[in-house]
Amino acid sequence: ENLKTDNPKNSFTIGIVDDVSHSSLPMVPPVSTEPKGTVRCKFWGLGADGTVGANKNSIKIIGDHTDMYAQGYFSYDSKKSGGVTISHLRFGKKPIRSTYLISEADFIACHNQAYVNQYDLLKGLKKGGTFLLNCLWDESELEEKLPHNLKKVLAEKEAKFYIINATKIASDIGLGGRINMVMQSAFFKLADVIPVDEAVDYMKQAIEKTYGSKGEKIVQMNKKAIDMGMEALHQVSVPEAWIGGTERADDKKDEPAFISDIMRPMNAQEGDDLPVSAFAGREDGHFPMGTSAYEKRGIAVDVPEWIKENCIQCNQCSFVCPHAAIRPFLLDADEQQAAPEGFETLKAMGKEFDGMAYRIQVSTLDCTGCGNCADICPAKTKALVMKPVEPQIEAQKANWEFATTVKSKADLTNIETLKGSQFAQPLFEFSGACAGCGETPYVKLVTQLFGDRMMIANATGCSSIYGGSAPSVPYCVNEKGQGPAWANSLFEDNAEYGFGMALATGQIRGKLEDLMKEGLEMDLPNELKEAFQAWIDGKDDAKASKKATYDMLPLLEASKGNAVVDEIITKKEYLVKKSQWIFGGDGWAYDIGYGGLDHVLASGEDVNVLVLDTEVYSNTGGQSSKSTPTGAVAKFAASGKKIRKKDLGRMAMTYGYVYVAQVGMGSDKNQLIKALKEAEAYPGPSLIIAYTPCIAHGIGAGMGKTQEQTKKAVEAGYWHLYRYNPMLKEEGKNPFTLDSKEPKTSFQAFLDSEVRYASLKKSFPEEAAVLFELAEKDAQERYSIYKKLAE
Repeated sequence: ENLKTDNPKNSFTIGIVDDVSHSSLPMVPPVSTEPKGTVRCKFWGLGADGTVGANKNSIKIIGDHTDMYAQGYFSYDSKKSGGVTISHLRFGKKPIRSTYLISEADFIACHNQAYVNQYDLLKGLKKGGTFLLNCLWDESELEEKLPHNLKKVLAEKEAKFYIINATKIASDIGLGGRINMVMQSAFFKLADVIPVDEAVDYMKQAIEKTYGSKGEKIVQMNKKAIDMGMEALHQVSVPEAWIGGTERADDKKDEPAFISDIMRPMNAQEGDDLPVSAFAGREDGHFPMGTSAYEKRGIAVDVPEWIKENCIQCNQCSFVCPHAAIRPFLLDADEQQAAPEGFETLKAMGKEFDGMAYRIQVSTLDCTGCGNCADICPAKTKALVMKPVEPQIEAQKANWEFATTVKSKADLTNIETLKGSQFAQPLFEFSGACAGCGETPYVKLVTQLFGDRMMIANATGCSSIYGGSAPSVPYCVNEKGQGPAWANSLFEDNAEYGFGMALATGQIRGKLEDLMKEGLEMDLPNELKEAFQAWIDGKDDAKASKKATYDMLPLLEASKGNAVVDEIITKKEYLVKKSQWIFGGDGWAYDIGYGGLDHVLASGEDVNVLVLDTEVYSNTGGQSSKSTPTGAVAKFAASGKKIRKKDLGRMAMTYGYVYVAQVGMGSDKNQLIKALKEAEAYPGPSLIIAYTPCIAHGIGAGMGKTQEQTKKAVEAGYWHLYRYNPMLKEEGKNPFTLDSKEPKTSFQAFLDSEVRYASLKKSFPEEAAVLFELAEKDAQERYSIYKKLAE
């Protein structure tokens, strides 16, 4: 069409609406070139619910057992498990050469009910097509629960509409959130690609092959899911009245322009439709902080309900929450008066909170439903109980919105304690990490302790994906506009990247010191000179530099016009001592980035390194790393890793001037806080290695037990807690403190509790016996060495 014009456009774009430099050609309606008779199916899934695996299975079944051609393409967002997955499947008698996404579908399935309010699920559904929705609602509730636009399209397209409660079926059977088999059987019954009886046989054969190594119980549960999926389908009659009606009132009208104009379309999978002009003013690629707070994904099935009369106000639930979705709040008298009806509180415990009220508040739409908070609640009768999300959404929405307006009371307490830290605002919230993630509670805690003056260099990996994934940014600011400055470079050079930040900051602060020394010799007010001297004396102390800075700022403003004062004002962001952090996983720290990490630790520079040790390359699919222990199954170690785990901490200790700690939140929360506090205060390099249970471990008890699993790892002698503080040498003390006790539970039983070990027993039983014995000896030897260091 372009070439037909009198002046065809050169150097054009297609698929981008360029309304700035006008380089784009107009889009034509979607082209569909599939051969006649091709069946086109789209599936909207939730990461880790098994949807993608089930669809790959369907392709194999149809491709291997019939003369039909099959094609599958899977697109994901960058969130971890819990993100959206979209599967595009085609089946037909003729070769399929359509190498593009499905634009017209015969069958669309939505596997998560929260999506009805987030995505245009029925876009491209052909007239008379089929829509299958997995939901907790029955037919009588659909009128109220479904958005107007979805009902309208169903009616206009004369769609065949089915619902199924696969979530309840999977839960009742014992499959947890894995709804894949239920939904796959429902698909084969409705799509009519191959005879249903044949499909059932093929699916059950596939189950034997896929899950046979995991035991007969798992096989039977999945077979039962197939049978129940067939039986539980319910066809909904679509009334013509759904064509009319009006959309519900929009409660998002007060949002910032970035959220409504850029973030919401991107999150709704419509970012490709945004014109170039939408990004005017963002040519350098910067995105605002704290955008994750607007997502409200609502992906949890069950969320915690607070039973106030059982609460002992320990704040442990908030401490371990991977998504900062449950928090304690303290209310003064005025705030108690302004609280909405239903915002129940307790009298706050502690002399420093006299006259205050206390409440644990959950953000139901940000919670991922992992259950760690309820699991670790130490109250004799649990103060948190996991209950269905539906009744709680509306009940808690106003409560959460009010709670976020309550003024922080962190200054009333010592935030360097377990309980006190949770009264500090988390400056990392609602990330895209997996439900029950073992990494994010550490990141969140670090921001609560040091976030208002943090700079973070983040290695590529899980922590960079959930840490800053356009358009979602979970790092946010406090009421003063202060928060972590975060950036991600490459996988291999992150330590050097953070080192560069520290050196640059040091240069700027050195210049500030020179300017103040110059100012001390000038005719400036004595008060300002005293502030200069106080800053110089406390320059490298966080609290002292902060106090001196706040005393100095108004005095600087009053003395504007002086060249030295004016230059200090231009650099005022650097007056408070920065807390420089370098974050990354074991793939980076033990492997690909180790050379750089070693170089930075050896430099002696004041940087803090947090290694989130999952013992495997979690982000890229579970490959073995130098942190993977003997006997663990991972990609590139399918028959169990044959060599022992690298002892990164002990290697760093050989320098003698590096602070080193190994921590495990679920085992000893106070040791964790002590290590973080000591590491950040240490005037040199510090390395903290944190044990982080991961979905890749295949924890038998589920991701709601990640904190408990850490505790078990330490009690079995699998993971050891210690601190090496070079400052103690100057006091004539042993710098090494072993915080772990002698193992008191079975090491082998711990290995059996995770699929990454237990699966080796099924596949290579003889090899497993040898490797597991070796793994235990390795752990015992490591503990023996630590004991000698402690003595």
